[in-house]
Amino acid sequence: MASFSERTAHRQLKSESDNVKQADIQRLLEKQQAVEEKVKNSGKLDRFTTDIKLMFSLVRDYYNGRYRSIPWKSIAAIVGALIYVLNPLDLIPDLILTIGFVDDVGVVALCLKLVESDLHRYAAWKELQDTD
Repeated sequence: MASFSERTAHRQLKSESDNVKQADIQRLLEKQQAVEEKVKNSGKLDRFTTDIKLMFSLVRDYYNGRYRSIPWKSIAAIVGALIYVLNPLDLIPDLILTIGFVDDVGVVALCLKLVESDLHRYAAWKELQDTD
């Protein structure tokens, strides 16, 4: 089996994010708990728990119109990555022990790399909102 490369992660993330529509955001937000449980129980994805919670918070605030200082491309990448994580039958099925989450880790890591500055800006904005 070929290893999961950054190029493959990029292809998978692009494929998911290119297909994201506004309606997908609501469906994803309804499945937040399922994604967080999967991340917590996967071992390999567990290190992204805080980032994934921040991503969900950002998507929720975007969806509800509270935060719009982010390009659609970044929202689509985040939603695409989270949908990819939710799918148990992705490029490397999650049912395959020891390597089933390798592709999920690659897609999430690449997404975080692509939207890092947007997430930092959002986190700063969120902190200001919480102090008001």
